[in-house]
Amino acid sequence: MAKRFFETFPALILEDELKDLFEFAEVTALKYNRDRTAIHVYLLCRRLISKPQIYAVESKIEKQMFPDGDMKIRIFESFSLSEQYTPSYLVDVYKDSLFAEIKRRSDLDYHILMRADWKVADDNSLLLTLEDSLWARNRAGELREWIQMVFYDRCAISIPVAVSFKERDTTAIEEEKKRAEAQAIARIMKANSVASKEKEDEFIDTASADTKKGSEKTTLRKGDPSKAAKSAGEKNVQTPREIPGGNFQKSSYNKGNKGGYSAKRPLRSDDPNMVYGRNFDDVTPMKIVEIQEEIGEVVINGKIIAVTERELRNGEKTIISFAVTDYTDTIMAKIFVPNEFLAELKKDVAVGKAVTVKGIAMMDKFDHEVTISSVSGIKRAEWKEEKREDHALVKRVELHCHTKSSEMDAVSDAQALVKTAKGWGHTALAITDHGCAYAFPEAAHALSKGDDFKLIFGCEGYLVDDLKEIVVNSNGASLDASYVVFDIETTGFHPFKNKIIEIGAVKVINGEITDRFSEFINPRVPIPFTIERLTGINDAMVCDAPGVEEILPKFLSFCEGCVLVAHNASFDTSFIRYNAEQLGIEFPPTYVDTVGLARFLLPHLGRFKLDTVAKELHVSLENHHRAVDDAGATAEIFVKFLPMLKKKGFETLDDIVEKAVMTPEAIMRMPTYHIILLAANEVGRINLYRLISMAHVKYFARRPRFPRSEIMKYREGLIIGSACEAGELFRAITGGESDDEIAKIVSFYDYLEIQPTGNNEFMLREEDSPYKTREDLEALNKKIVQLGELYDKPVCATCDVHFLNPEDEVYRRIIMSGKGFKDADFQPPLYYRTTEEMLKEFEYLGSDKAYEVVVTNTNLIADRIDHLAPVRPDKCPPVIENSDIDLRNMCYEKAHSMYGDPLPPIVEERLEHELHSIISNGFAVMYLIAVKLVHKSNEDGYMVGSRGSVGSSFVATMSGITEVNPLSPHYYCKKCHYSDFDSEEVKKFGGGAGCDMPDKICPVCGEKLAKDGYDIPFETFLGFYGDKEPDIDLNFSGEYQSKAHAYTEVIFGAGQTFRAGTVGTLAEKTAFGYVKNYYEEHNQHKRECEINRLVTGCTGVKRTSGQHPGGIIVLPIGEDINSFTPVQHPANDMTTSTVTTHFDYHSIDHNLLKLDILGHDDPTMIRMLEDLTGIDAREIPLDSPEVMSLFKDTSALGIKPEDIGGCKLGALGLPEFGTDFAMGMLIETQPQHFSDLVRIAGLSHGTDVWLGNAQTLLQEKKATISTAICTRDDIMVYLISKGIEKGLSFKIMEAVRKGKGLQPEWEQIMVEHDVPDWYIWSCKKIKYMFPKAHAAAYVMMMWRIAYCKIFYPLAFYAAYFSIRAAAFSYELMCQGKEALERHMADYESRMDTLSPKEKDSYHDMRIVQEMYVRGFEFTPIDLFKVQATRFQIVDGKLMPSLSSIEGLGNKAAESIVEAALGGAFLSRQDFRERAKVGQTVSDKLLELGILSDIPESNQLSLFDF
Repeated sequence: MAKRFFETFPALILEDELKDLFEFAEVTALKYNRDRTAIHVYLLCRRLISKPQIYAVESKIEKQMFPDGDMKIRIFESFSLSEQYTPSYLVDVYKDSLFAEIKRRSDLDYHILMRADWKVADDNSLLLTLEDSLWARNRAGELREWIQMVFYDRCAISIPVAVSFKERDTTAIEEEKKRAEAQAIARIMKANSVASKEKEDEFIDTASADTKKGSEKTTLRKGDPSKAAKSAGEKNVQTPREIPGGNFQKSSYNKGNKGGYSAKRPLRSDDPNMVYGRNFDDVTPMKIVEIQEEIGEVVINGKIIAVTERELRNGEKTIISFAVTDYTDTIMAKIFVPNEFLAELKKDVAVGKAVTVKGIAMMDKFDHEVTISSVSGIKRAEWKEEKREDHALVKRVELHCHTKSSEMDAVSDAQALVKTAKGWGHTALAITDHGCAYAFPEAAHALSKGDDFKLIFGCEGYLVDDLKEIVVNSNGASLDASYVVFDIETTGFHPFKNKIIEIGAVKVINGEITDRFSEFINPRVPIPFTIERLTGINDAMVCDAPGVEEILPKFLSFCEGCVLVAHNASFDTSFIRYNAEQLGIEFPPTYVDTVGLARFLLPHLGRFKLDTVAKELHVSLENHHRAVDDAGATAEIFVKFLPMLKKKGFETLDDIVEKAVMTPEAIMRMPTYHIILLAANEVGRINLYRLISMAHVKYFARRPRFPRSEIMKYREGLIIGSACEAGELFRAITGGESDDEIAKIVSFYDYLEIQPTGNNEFMLREEDSPYKTREDLEALNKKIVQLGELYDKPVCATCDVHFLNPEDEVYRRIIMSGKGFKDADFQPPLYYRTTEEMLKEFEYLGSDKAYEVVVTNTNLIADRIDHLAPVRPDKCPPVIENSDIDLRNMCYEKAHSMYGDPLPPIVEERLEHELHSIISNGFAVMYLIAVKLVHKSNEDGYMVGSRGSVGSSFVATMSGITEVNPLSPHYYCKKCHYSDFDSEEVKKFGGGAGCDMPDKICPVCGEKLAKDGYDIPFETFLGFYGDKEPDIDLNFSGEYQSKAHAYTEVIFGAGQTFRAGTVGTLAEKTAFGYVKNYYEEHNQHKRECEINRLVTGCTGVKRTSGQHPGGIIVLPIGEDINSFTPVQHPANDMTTSTVTTHFDYHSIDHNLLKLDILGHDDPTMIRMLEDLTGIDAREIPLDSPEVMSLFKDTSALGIKPEDIGGCKLGALGLPEFGTDFAMGMLIETQPQHFSDLVRIAGLSHGTDVWLGNAQTLLQEKKATISTAICTRDDIMVYLISKGIEKGLSFKIMEAVRKGKGLQPEWEQIMVEHDVPDWYIWSCKKIKYMFPKAHAAAYVMMMWRIAYCKIFYPLAFYAAYFSIRAAAFSYELMCQGKEALERHMADYESRMDTLSPKEKDSYHDMRIVQEMYVRGFEFTPIDLFKVQATRFQIVDGKLMPSLSSIEGLGNKAAESIVEAALGGAFLSRQDFRERAKVGQTVSDKLLELGILSDIPESNQLSLFDF
C-alpha cells in the first residue's frame, strides 16, 4: 500500500521548499538489492519535481539516514499531472530538469541538448534541432528515444520527438565548451573500449503497492545507468593511436631515465629552426587540453608563458622548466641543459617565444601532474593567435564598456580596450563602469599627447526613481474620495505571459470598509509550484472557476467611480490593464501606491513589503498572499495613512504628487535600475563626478545610487542612455507597463540601447520567464527600435563589454563563481565586438536598420561629445598669503641663530639656491603647511620624523620640518657662531656624517663645538630643474596621527581636506584561490601552470576602495573637488565621517597638494621614554661610543652572547636594526661610524640592493660599505663625480631607484666615463632604493632609543613592550626566566612550523630574555595600579599592561582600569558587573592570581565572622 513520503522517511529533514514539494508525494514501492547496498524509491507525485531536487533528496537520505556511506539511494519519480499541463507547457517547464539529468550521464550529450532548439509543433510533437556534428548524429537516435520515454513513462504524456540538424555555432564564445568536449573525448579515447551491457541485479520488493506503474518500468542496474547511453556513442570514436601528433605505444617511454627529464646534448640537428634535441617530422600538434593522462609521445605547439631554471648540485647542468600554452590548456616541459649551452638556449626558450615541442607526456614525480618530459626536440615555431580585426569601411563606437574597475564583475583591462579600439580603427570608446570612475585615469594613459582618439567618460549608474509617482492620474481627487483597495495573485510576474488566478478587493468609503470582492480565475495553465507554495492556490481550486473574460468586467464594475489603491500598484494595474486591453475594455484609472506612501511616511523602515508595513502599523495580516486578505490589510494600512497625510497638510491626491519628496533614507531602500551617463563636455564631466560623489557619500546602500531628482538637477552636459536589460525601459517593457508609462520613460533618455540577444539568454533559462526562444529576445529589441522611431530617439547597439575577447569569459566565470553566482557557468557573450560582428548580430532588423543602430547612431552620439581629460590639467596648490616671504624669513632667522650673521657663504648659497627653486616652482605653501603641522606636534610634546627625501632640503631643516641637516659635515659654535666647513680635517668626513667627527673646542670662545651635516644633495628632492614633483612625508607619532589629520582642517578650513583614496584589487594569491577552487568544485583537474595562466586574467579586478594610511589631499578654497575627482567613504563605509578621493591619489597628486601624515612607532616610543626618564631626546648625543658598540657586540649591556641564545649584538629591539636580517648585515659590514649605519639602513630598506647585489660585491671585495650603492643619492653623486652631466645623472638615479634599470644609451655613456662594470651591474639589479635623508632620519630616531636601552634600561623595555611588541604574552613571558626559556625551547624545536603569531611571540621572548639576563624582572599585575595598555616601572621592576594578558583586548582592559578607579571590588561578581566583562575574563584573571583574593559572590557567610 502506498505511503506518504514522510511516513516512509519520518526522520528526514529537508529545507522548506523541498519539504513542501515532497509533503504529498507517495512512495509506491521500495526495492533493495541482494547485498542491501542500494535502495530504489518509487515515487508518485501530483507536482512536477525537477531532477536537481530529486538528487538533493537522494543525497539528504544517504547522509542523514545512512551516514556511514554504505547505502545508495535512487528515486524513480512519476507524476500525476492536472489537465492544465499541455505538451507545450510541459516541455517548457521540464526542459531544465532534462538538462540536469543528462549532464550527470554525459557532458557531451548535455552540450548537444543545451545548444539545441526545442519547439513544440501544433500537433504536440517536439521538434528538436541539434547543432550538426559527428557526435550529435551518432547520439541523436538514443537521445530522441530517451526524451520520449521520460515524457511518457514519467509524466504519462505522449510527445513524439522529431530530430533535425542545423549548422554548428562556431563563434569564439563556444571555445571553452569545445575544450570540455575535447577533454571528455580524450578520456573516452584513452579508455579505448565500449562498455558492455551489464546484467541487471535482482532486487527484493520490500513494499507492496496497489499501483506499481513506476516499479514495472525501471529496474536497478549495476554501476551508472548512463553508461549504456554513453557507450553507444563511442562506437565511431578514434582510437588513441589516431590522435594527430600522438603516439601511444608503450615503447615510446624513456624507461632508462628515472627522473623523466631528457639529458641529451642540447642540439643534434642541422635544421636552423631546431633549438634543442633531434629533428622530428612535421605533424599536426595535439591540443594541450587533450593531454590529461600519461599517453606517451606527443607533439605540441604553443607560446612559452613562464620559464624557471634550477642548477643541479653538481654545477654542470641546469633544469629548465617552461610552461607552454595553446590557450586550450597549459603544460610544463622540462629539459636538462649543460651549463655551457645554457645562455644560447635561453634566447629561444624564453617567455613570449613560440615553440613546437616533442616529448613524453607522463606524470612528474616532483610536480605530481602530467608534464612533457624526455623532450626529444624543440623547434622554433610561429604562433598565430586569432586576432580579430574590424574591416568595416565605417566603424562603430562602443558606448557601454566595463573595465576591471567594475567591482568583481568585469575583467577587461582599460588600456587594452583603448588600444584594441584604436587598432580596429574605431574613433571613440566609452568607459562606463558600474557606478564609478576609477578607470578613467588608467584608460587616459593609453593615449599619447595630441591623440585624436576620443575617450568618452561615463558610468553605468544605479538609477533610483525617487520621483516615481505615488499617485497616477490624480485628477484633483480628494483624500476623502471613495477607494477600492485591491490585490491580485498571478502565475508569474509578466502580464502578457502570465495569468491572473485571483482578484480580491475591498471598497473604502469615508474611511470605512463597506464592501468586498473575491473571485478565482481559471488561468488555463498549471499553477507553478512556487506560486502554489506562496499563495496556497492549486490547480484544483481554479479548474472550475470562470476565465478572466468573465471575472474582469465584474471587477471593473465593482471599481466604478472609485480611486484604486494597491501595494506595489504598478504590478497589479499592469495585469488589469493588459487583460482589459485584450478584452477591448478601456482602463485609464486613478490609482495610489501604498509602497510609495510607506516610503514617504515611514522612511525609517528597512523594507516596505506588505507584511513589514502591516506590522509597523499594527494591522493584522492573516493568509498573506491571498488576494482578498492582502487587499483587506492594504485597506487598513491606507486608512491609517490618510490622517498621516492630512497632518502634513495634504488635502488632495494632487498634493501628494507635488509635495511627497523622498528622503535619502528612503532612496537607499528603493529598487534600482541601470542607466548610462556620458559626459559630453567639461560641464558634464564635473556633473558626472558630482553624481558619482553623491551616489557614494549620500546615497550608498549596497551600491551607489543615483536618484532621478539629482540627475535632473545636474543633467547639463550629460548624455543619458537607457542601458541594458536591467534598465528601467527594458524592465518596463517586460513588466507590461502601459504605453503612456513607457512613453514617459523614453522621454527621459537621449538615446535608447539594445544589445546582442546572447546578453539576455539568461532570461530563457529562468524558470518563470515568459521568454522561451531567441526570437522572443529579438522581439524585445525590435520593440525598443520601434520606440526609437516613434519618439525620435536614436537607438544604439552596444555590447555591454565585460571582457575583451570571447575566450576571456573564463576569467569572469571564475570570479563570479567565487562570489557565489549559481549561473556563473552560463556566461553571456559580453565581449568587445567588431563592426562586422555587430552587424551580423542585428541582421534580423534588416540591413539598413542594423547599420543605423550599429554604426550611424553610435557615431552620432560620439560626435556630440568633446575630447576630455579625466582630471583638470592645471596645478591647484592651496594659497597661503605671503607664504614665500614667511618661508624665507623663518629660514634666515633659524640660519642666523645657528651660523650667525652674515652667514657662511656655503650656507647662504645653499639656502638661496633652494629658496629660489622652491618658491619659483610654487612649493613654498607646501613647506609652510609642513612647518605648521610639525610645530603643532612638537608643541603637543611629540617629535616628528621625516621620511623620503625631504631631509635633502636645507630649507626643510631651517624651517623646522626635519632634523636632518643636508649640508656637508661641519662644526659650528652655538655661542659665537664660528663655523668650519672646509678645513682638511672636516673634508675627510665628506659624504659621511658630522657626528662622526671628533669633539673639538671653538678656537674663538672655547665652547665645545656642535657637529652636524650629512652631505645630501638638494636635487634628490627637487631635481636640478624643478622637474620632480616633491613630497613632504612626515612620521608623526601613531597616537598623534589622527590629531595631525584633524589639524589640517584647522589650517585649511572644513571641507577643504580629503583623505587620499586607494583602490584595492584582486591580488595574485587570492586570484589563485579563486581559480583553484573553481576547478575543484567542477571536478576538473588543471595543471598548476594553467592555473597560473588563468590567475593573470583575474588579478587586478577591483575588490574595494580604501584610504592611504597618511595621505591628505588639500583643495584650495573656492575650488570644487568634483572638478578633479569624485569623492566617497573608504570601502563605502557609511558609518564613518571620513571622505576620500575616488581616484587613487596617484592620479591627482600632480594637480592637488598631497600631504603624507603617517603614523609611526618611533616618535611614540621616544615620547614615552621622555615621560619615563625626564630627558629631552633631542639632547641625546649622536656620537656615543656605548651606543655604537651595540652594533658590534653586547658589551654595553653587560651580558654575553651565550646568555641570549648566541645573539652577537646588542641591537635586539632597536628599530631598523633589531631583526635577524638586519643584524646579519651588521655582522657582515662591521660598521664603525654613525654614517655606516645610515648606509646600512639604506641597504636594508631597498629591494635587491643588498641580497644578490651589494652583499656579493662586498664578499668579492669589489666594493666596500663606503663605495657600494646604498642609497639613491649615491648614484647621482657618483655619476656627477665621473663627469656625467648632472641632469642625466639625476634621470639615471630616478630610473634605477624605481627599478626601471638602465637604458642602453645610458649604459654606453657610463662605460665611456669609466664607470666600473660592477657598478653598472649593481644598478641593473636594483628594484627600489631608499633616499639617504630618509635613512639618516631613521637612524637618528633609532640612536636615541638605543641610548635609552643602555642608560635607561627599564624605561626602554617598558616603552618597547608597550608600543613595539607584536605578540607579548603575560602568561608566557612574565613568569620568570626559567619558565620563559622553557617556552623558547619549545618554540625553537618546532621553528619551521610556527604560526605568524608564534613567530612574533618568539621575537618578543628574545627581548624579554635579554631583559631577564640584564637583571631586571616583572612585578605581578596589581589591579589597582596597572595601566590598560602601557607597561610601567614600579619599585625597580616592570608591571605589564592588562592588555598583555592573552584574550584581553584594549577595550576590556580600559574598562577594567576604569572600574578599579571606583574602589575595591566586593567580589568577582561585582568585578564583572562594574568592569562590564564576562565570566571568561574573570576566570582568566583568577587563574593568573590577579583576582585570587576576591570571593566569587557578594553574599556573606556566617563563617566570614
